[in-house]
Order: sequence, then C-alpha cells, then structure tokens
Amino acid sequence: MKKDFLVLNPGGIFAQARANDPNYAADFDYVDIYSLPEIDLASYKCLVLTGFADQEFLYEERHIIREFLGNKKVVVFSGNLVTDWLPGGKSFIPKEIKSFKDYEVSIAKPHPIFNGVLEDDMTYNKGVTGFFARGHHPLPEGAEVLLTLPGNDPITYIDRQSTNGTIIVHVGFDLFGYMQSDSKKTTDRIGKQLVQFVRDEFNRLQGGEEQ
Repeated sequence: MKKDFLVLNPGGIFAQARANDPNYAADFDYVDIYSLPEIDLASYKCLVLTGFADQEFLYEERHIIREFLGNKKVVVFSGNLVTDWLPGGKSFIPKEIKSFKDYEVSIAKPHPIFNGVLEDDMTYNKGVTGFFARGHHPLPEGAEVLLTLPGNDPITYIDRQSTNGTIIVHVGFDLFGYMQSDSKKTTDRIGKQLVQFVRDEFNRLQGGEEQ
C-alpha cells in the first residue's frame, strides 16, 4: 500500500537509516531518486527531497517536479539549493559569521509546524550552534517566512505563489528528521507537526475534499 509521502532517496548512510526507521514506516515510501522518471506519482500527496539529492539530475527532470506541483500537491525540500530545479527557488547564500550568535534561530511568525518549539532548541545542539541553518535562500515573491537568522535572513519559508501547489523550503537538515523522541528537546515536535501540516495543506489545495 502506497503512503502519502514519497521520499526521493539519494542513497548514503543517512538516507538508508531513515528508510529502515519504524518512526517513518506508516507515512513514507522511499524510492531511489534516479527512478523518478518511471514512478507513478498520482497517489502521493507530497514529494520529500533533501540536500543530499543529485541536483543536476533534478534539474534535468525538473518538469516532473513542476507537474507534480501543478496537480495541487506539496513539495518539501530541506538543504541548500545549488541548481535551478525547484520552482521559485534561488541558490543558497552562506551566512557571514562573526559570532556564534549569528546562527541564532528566530520564529518569524507562529506556525503549526513549529508550534511549541523553542528557538533555543533549534539554535543549540549540545551547546553548539550552526546545525539548524548556516545561511539562507532568497525568497520567491510572496513567500511566507517562518524562521530567520539574524539580519532577517529567511531559513524556512512556504511558497504558494510559484505554482498551483505548495513548496516548503528549509535551508538546513531534513525537517522530517526531527521525528524521534529521544533528544528530550522541543524540536522532536517538528517532524510530526510537519506531517500533519502537509496533509492539511494538501486537503486545502484539493478544495477541502477528503483524500
């Protein structure tokens, strides 16, 4: 039985660990990224991609991504954009760092994805900054900014203007990776809340129909 979320698996140790993790078994299907042209995407609500993906390949197959979004669906990308494959997306700009405080994460506006998540829990990992985001992507026109670094650099945004679908972009680690409950931090809420938000967003895009 197909799931709601399709992850384009780029291979590598992190991707394989996720594919075998029971926390993701109920909601996520995993396929080799290079099989994208042969996959029937009709039943999926959301495509999930990370910065480990081959973005040269994604550029070659960018029409598939655009068609998926044209069908009023959702794409979630976490990572640094380096090729022009994502509608509305612009290349990653690294943050100029003068102090560890330059990596401090701020919530630009309340949002269900980050409900109950503390800024410090996103900023610090065992007392070290820079894990959550190390730069930003310039915004597409009309994008909704959720999180920023100092200087109002947008690190997480939602783009509902570039296509008929919804694009969620985060400049750092895979947001769905914040799913486990062993860190004892509020960031453990992000993955499950993102899953719910994507489902709600898909239903909104489809006119509120039950899927």
